Amino acid sequence: MVKSIVEAVFQGAERHPDKLCLADDNNSVTYCEYKNKIERFAACLQDKGVKSGDAVVIEACQTVEYLALQLAVQLLGAVFVPMEHNSAAEKIEALADTVSAALVITNKKCGEDITSFAEEAEGCEPLTDYTLPLGDEVCEILFSTGTTGKEKGIVLTNRNNIALAENVMYGVEMEEDNVELIPSPLNHSHGLRRYYANMVIGASVVILASILNLLKFFSMIEEYNVNSIDLVPTALAFILKRSKDKFSEYKDQLRYIQFGAAPLMEADKERICELLPNTRLYNFYGSTESGCIVIYNFNTENSKENCIGKPTKNAEILIVDDDRKPISSDENNTGLLACRGAMNMSGYYHDEEETNAVLVDGVVYTNDIAYFDEDGDIILLGRQGSVINVGGKKVSPDEIENAAKQIKGVIDCGCIPVPDSMLGSIPKLFVETRNEESFDAVMIHNELAKMLEPFKVPKQIVYIEKIPRPFNGKLIRRELK
Repeated sequence: MVKSIVEAVFQGAERHPDKLCLADDNNSVTYCEYKNKIERFAACLQDKGVKSGDAVVIEACQTVEYLALQLAVQLLGAVFVPMEHNSAAEKIEALADTVSAALVITNKKCGEDITSFAEEAEGCEPLTDYTLPLGDEVCEILFSTGTTGKEKGIVLTNRNNIALAENVMYGVEMEEDNVELIPSPLNHSHGLRRYYANMVIGASVVILASILNLLKFFSMIEEYNVNSIDLVPTALAFILKRSKDKFSEYKDQLRYIQFGAAPLMEADKERICELLPNTRLYNFYGSTESGCIVIYNFNTENSKENCIGKPTKNAEILIVDDDRKPISSDENNTGLLACRGAMNMSGYYHDEEETNAVLVDGVVYTNDIAYFDEDGDIILLGRQGSVINVGGKKVSPDEIENAAKQIKGVIDCGCIPVPDSMLGSIPKLFVETRNEESFDAVMIHNELAKMLEPFKVPKQIVYIEKIPRPFNGKLIRRELK
């Protein structure tokens, strides 16, 4: 197995030099062309003083040049530090200071301009004197806000990224003739790791600048004969809402769609299953710290409430008690989910205290409450602190939210526990409707009472103007009060 994503691309250039490697909104490159571009970019970076171990901050954009720049940094043994597209100059400068960046490359805000850099690099002779990166070398730092609100730098090695790629490859049964459309932002782990998987197996990737351009989305599917897609739940919801039944035109073309970053809304899950009955539909569970560690093929297996599936290739899943001792779990004996495997991060950048709180002896510990059922599937109840203990009965907020989303007029919702003098805690539901005038708490309560057991029905149902969710659709539960 290759030791880095760079090595995987370079092997691809030897095996099938003329095969499509990457395409964006405006350009495409074969594997041979991509290797040449990476070597030219590496030469240009070297001319600017970048050396092994240096951090290079790069503002993300959905282009071939951006991804070539990333691998050029890693080819030199330097560390890729991506920054969200359109970040404020002050934030970019602060991040550069945090990691003591040797170089900053952005989209005309501060530091080097990525377009000008690419033009300059094309005039450089390709770098020839280099050694391919080793597995244990740090290759990237991904900064993530996480569930606590504190920004952390997740430190990853080349070995981590190869293991992550394998988890995706084997999880979705990827084939070498795969052509995957990835519209997810490429500064986040979600989009990057799908791209890595395709590079490791020698497949092709089509990246899209904005999911809002649905005409471009569907035209790229047709132009490049896309046979697989990666989406976050909010992107799927947007496509289904704006394109009606358009997806059904590709039911014999699309092998799979993989989802991740947040749970799918039940209505969207049912709709995409109807439109694409022959397409495998996968949902990944994971984090930036561990990546895709559990996968569920939800349109071919019996649907289970709160099921996230089975461990991926390199992931060993443990259910542990509050003292982090492994337990034999079941519905009546739940614990906290933890994982061991080569994909786990090295730690948090310059934060030993936070690292020791999460990563111990190669095991990443989460605050997610879960258990293995009789089929070996993992059932996820929610995060510790968000799972609601109603008089000794554990209630998943996801179950309440999924029920509420089926009620006419409910656009989105979020559920949290609140203290109760009699039961310890009870569910409180925040509901987003078209406007406050259309909000009807009594109606919502009555409808939920038809779908849920009595102790699960929220005693408090309140209106909220907008449910807090970032680009990936993951509910920011801490902002609900």
